[in-house]
Amino acid sequence: MVFKINIADKSGKTYKLELESEGLVGKELGQKIEGKEILPALEGYELKITGTSDKAGFTSMKDVEGVGLKKILLNYGKAMKKKPRKEGKKKRANPKPKGLRLRKTVRGKVISNDIVQINMKIMKVGTKKIEEVFPDQSKVKQEEKPAENPAN
Repeated sequence: MVFKINIADKSGKTYKLELESEGLVGKELGQKIEGKEILPALEGYELKITGTSDKAGFTSMKDVEGVGLKKILLNYGKAMKKKPRKEGKKKRANPKPKGLRLRKTVRGKVISNDIVQINMKIMKVGTKKIEEVFPDQSKVKQEEKPAENPAN
């Protein structure tokens, strides 16, 4: 299974990687893994799995055991950010209605073959800099300046 892996560093920059790795199947959210399990160039790095989502967009939650889909009752937070359709277009002072809970579908915390995207953050930096591991993504995009037209 091909995973889209997003690795975030402390500065907020995210490095993207597409990788087929059977070593990640069976790992859980919040678990720390060695960087060399993902890429040999990430020797010495320690990464923490912070989140996942499947092909339909359902996120994984730490509170849900297993690999399958489950319907759970949620307050505002992870997996529930939008206000429900029943609220209409009324402007509210508090965008989160008090006491509102909705039943949403989420995925269990164990990574399976149904997972498409895995989010990770760097806990411990290795010998190589992360910019050297991903040289094509570390380039700063310069904004193009519009050509100045002479005043007529």
